[in-house]
Amino acid sequence: MSDRDWVCEAIRLIDADANRSADTHLLPFPLPAEWGVRLYLKDESTHPTGSLKHRLARSLFLYALCNGWVTEGTPVIEASSGSTAVSEAYFARMLGLPFIAVMPRSTSTEKVALIERQGGRCHFVDEPGAIYAESRRLADELGGHYLDQFTYAERATDWRGNNNIAESIFEQMRLEPDPEPAWIVVGAGTGGTSATIGRFIRYRRLRTRLAVVDPENSVFHDAWHDCARDLTGCRGSRIEGIGRPRVEPSFVGEVIDRMIKVPDAASIAAIRAVEVILGRRVGGSTGTNLWGAFQIVAEMRAAGRTGSVVTLLCDGGERYGHTYYDDAWVAAQGLDLTAHEAVLGDFLATGDWPEPARAARLVTESTT
Repeated sequence: MSDRDWVCEAIRLIDADANRSADTHLLPFPLPAEWGVRLYLKDESTHPTGSLKHRLARSLFLYALCNGWVTEGTPVIEASSGSTAVSEAYFARMLGLPFIAVMPRSTSTEKVALIERQGGRCHFVDEPGAIYAESRRLADELGGHYLDQFTYAERATDWRGNNNIAESIFEQMRLEPDPEPAWIVVGAGTGGTSATIGRFIRYRRLRTRLAVVDPENSVFHDAWHDCARDLTGCRGSRIEGIGRPRVEPSFVGEVIDRMIKVPDAASIAAIRAVEVILGRRVGGSTGTNLWGAFQIVAEMRAAGRTGSVVTLLCDGGERYGHTYYDDAWVAAQGLDLTAHEAVLGDFLATGDWPEPARAARLVTESTT
């Protein structure tokens, strides 16, 4: 089989996989009807690999194949210790390609097991910041391709449509009482999802605004606020899948209308609070999304505005039983959920949110 024939067959296999999968669900979150604001969760946990990153992995593989970077037998390398690597290992196994995830040595055994279960191999480094250079080195040494999600996420996905997540959201909202959301709330890891949604909103001339939530130890919020793309941090995010110690090339701040800094304790308090409501566990990045979405819902309600808000349910909580849902782990991290649990309790009961000064104190207290 020629390289061209192999690539054509590889693309057919990826398309067939997508064709076997229905679109992910858009779930209404139960808020009192009298509030006049509806909240929806785009449930990305129903992808075959269980997370939002399934979309990104598919796009990155198609981008690499169509650019001629990956052919039969090409080793595929990625800098990722999380859900992206799990999804990429899935597609690499589908195409019969070796896959290596470069990750910090501190990565949880649960994530390593998920990657290996999909046929991937894990390559460890001692310093988290070394994953980029080590991925490039491995790709050069093995004659492989470094997928580089942090550079290519914003360009591998067709932001004008082609069933991307933005087009899917607006199509599913079409028959709802407020079909054009006032806000869409997402987190940023690579920046690809926020770039896709922000561009799509402008391309379709929609009035929807985009809010991006950012966890502790991530520089996205401050870099966006101060227009400082060269800003760097020295710690990784505790909320897996979002937050970065540097501004990644795929982060397009110009399409974002608002950023909200969210304490890690708030993200964890949120997923624990909604477990009772949803009857299921969700991951930490969903908690970050919900904290921001709840704040926006409360602000709309206080301003007498009606409408809809959409956010993402990024992955399920079964991957985090030994972290976010473990009281001992939370205590070992020095996190106190009490104040944030009180905020959530008040919001869910009344629709109210703390005044800005108190909200700022919560952020400060959580990061000291």
